[in-house]
Amino acid sequence: MTRLIRLNKPFGVLSQFTDRGTEGSPRPTLSDYVPVPGVYPAGRLDRDSEGLLLLTDNGRLQARIAQPGRKMPKTYLAQVEGTPTPEAIAQLQSGVTLKDGPARATSARAIPEPDWLWPRDPPIRVRKSIPDTWVEITLTEGRNRQVRRMTAAIGHPTLRLIRTQIGPWTLTDLAQGQWDDLDPKL
Repeated sequence: MTRLIRLNKPFGVLSQFTDRGTEGSPRPTLSDYVPVPGVYPAGRLDRDSEGLLLLTDNGRLQARIAQPGRKMPKTYLAQVEGTPTPEAIAQLQSGVTLKDGPARATSARAIPEPDWLWPRDPPIRVRKSIPDTWVEITLTEGRNRQVRRMTAAIGHPTLRLIRTQIGPWTLTDLAQGQWDDLDPKL
């Protein structure tokens, strides 16, 4: 029986079960949150990003979720510095040029701060003279730090990044650091 787990990964947690880093003290890993043997992440979520991470014990399912050629949509909430203009938001959809080539979101829109959002620990840096804005971005590719690089390309660096959806699976009603089992059928 295939197992599929969704985890609301906290900020600062590595998307792996062991810390192979060279830093002095071990960093938090998935093993601190998901005590289930034999499952592995289907894709990655950077250490400084939060939100939905799927884990499975089925290699084929893992590939269907994670492989860029599958174009499974992933939705993110990015808290960005400043207030992007409608033209800047539209540029995320029409495409921006990154060092590794053009990138575009399938959708992007400014949204109000979500009322269900948990506080981040540690909190983002706040500058009283510069506002921040929440932008919802959906991608079908998953290049390294792509959302952060795209928002920087339009002049609005990402301060906080939360993945809320992968394909049909969402973060809805899952507290930070918590996990549960999902139906693995696509």
